[in-house]
Amino acid sequence: MTLRIGNASGFYGDRHSAVREMLTGGPLDVLTGDYLAELTMLILARDRLKDPARGYARTFLRQLEECLGEALDRGVRVVTNAGGLNPGGLADAIRELGARAGLSARVAHVEGDDLGARFPDALAAHAYLGGHGIAAALRAGADVVVTGRVTDAALVTGPAAAHFGWAPDAYDRLAGAVVAGHILECGTQATGGNYAFFTEHDPARLRHPGFPLAEIHEDGSCVITKHDGTGGVVDVGTVTAQLLYETSGARYAGPDVTARLDSVRLTQDGPDRVRVDGVRGEPPPPTLKVGLNRLGGHRNEVVFVLTGLDVDAKAALVREQVEDALARARPAHVRWELARTDRPDADTEETASALLRLVVRDPDPDVVGRAFSGAAVELALGSYPGFHMTAPPGKAAPYGVFEAAYVEADTVTHTVVLDDGTRTPVPPPHEHRALADVEPPPLPEPLAYGGRTRRAPLGLIAGARSGDKGGDANVGVWARTDEAWRWLAHTLTTGRFRELLPEAAELSVTRHLLPNLRALNFVVEGVLGEGVAAQARFDPQAKALGEWLRSRHLDIPEAIL
Repeated sequence: MTLRIGNASGFYGDRHSAVREMLTGGPLDVLTGDYLAELTMLILARDRLKDPARGYARTFLRQLEECLGEALDRGVRVVTNAGGLNPGGLADAIRELGARAGLSARVAHVEGDDLGARFPDALAAHAYLGGHGIAAALRAGADVVVTGRVTDAALVTGPAAAHFGWAPDAYDRLAGAVVAGHILECGTQATGGNYAFFTEHDPARLRHPGFPLAEIHEDGSCVITKHDGTGGVVDVGTVTAQLLYETSGARYAGPDVTARLDSVRLTQDGPDRVRVDGVRGEPPPPTLKVGLNRLGGHRNEVVFVLTGLDVDAKAALVREQVEDALARARPAHVRWELARTDRPDADTEETASALLRLVVRDPDPDVVGRAFSGAAVELALGSYPGFHMTAPPGKAAPYGVFEAAYVEADTVTHTVVLDDGTRTPVPPPHEHRALADVEPPPLPEPLAYGGRTRRAPLGLIAGARSGDKGGDANVGVWARTDEAWRWLAHTLTTGRFRELLPEAAELSVTRHLLPNLRALNFVVEGVLGEGVAAQARFDPQAKALGEWLRSRHLDIPEAIL
């Protein structure tokens, strides 16, 4: 009695053909699509400002226009959070699409996440709902279920709970589905995409990775795989990488259940098959997370190109000149970054050049608009030798700020709206539990290696995957052998982490041990400022923070190299 749930989208803008590929590539029971992220909610909120009928992921509607008939013919139910800020609007659009094509599709949607009335100063305020509303819609016979803001994993917990008849207190089973949902949610990141050890796999397989699916069992365990004949790789490493993505400690709290990530077991179950079992669950916390998106002000930027000799002196000169010009109306936030991309005795001009990036932000668009661009452009003939920019400064652009708030779960009206308009409230879980600290697991025995080491990049023996949560970033680091894990757990302390990544030197860094995965998870608070929408940092979503860490050199025992 296996439930096969596939994924066809990890973000708004993912591969358009994935819905058709997943529907036609092999057997499926449910097809999910994750379109929402913190930045996406801001994009959709701005869409809604222009037209109140918008606010949902329009690309999904185009995908379904091509594939709704295919899904109905194959009996595959579709569950997606593409409803964004307007799930009812998207549900109506799907019904109209079906009617035009002569298709009879029962479309339900889930609402109640919009808490704008409680947070009137926010452009968008949405609670992260769980999967029980999705489950109710599927039990009522929906072919397509559209949601607004639910947790990414809810797209899997809802169908699994509906299919197996799990009660709201089936915590271990629900936790297993949460883990499966977290692995699926980012699409091809589970099948070899963005993978630290990608060079170990056939490049031809990685050019067009297939999207993942989970074969979920009644006890909550699952096998992560993909359709036969598709590209990509599914192994313990790719699944570990995704499991560590955008998580923190042992507890992964959600509105349906708190999943214990320290209980997860991963086992290779054949080619492109990884078994996930042993997951334990606990009651969910009493509060729901609310994502708040606000307009933070306006921003602008310019990148100066510094070529050849005296790069530091050139950077100092132009910085002083711009700072003098900005003194008349200095922006609230000014950030300079010098990227030494230049090489000595370079054989191309580009590789002889460094980049000096200036980002300015202010509530007043005029301060970071013409006043700023004029200050930069006016230096063209009176600054360092070889003065030029990658592009002239543009107009000031609005930027967003993301922050999280929390509300009592039983104050949110989670509601399912069926195809016939029937509205059914979804009760909150009957039990909640405040999250106590988890007793940290013991460290493994230190590795005995006789002191023989070699200076080498950490990435030779460890993988990493990093990402963003508001202004914070997480970096998951894992070893692939027991010996490497014994060394890593004792060596990569928070102090060593700060040494390797100096950007984190003055920030709060928390380390979590996950021995079952041979993994450490670091949470770096505040490294992303006000979040991705503010775009203040070079890598605003910390996507490559883990790869930077892997490139740093340490004295590594020769025994594990």
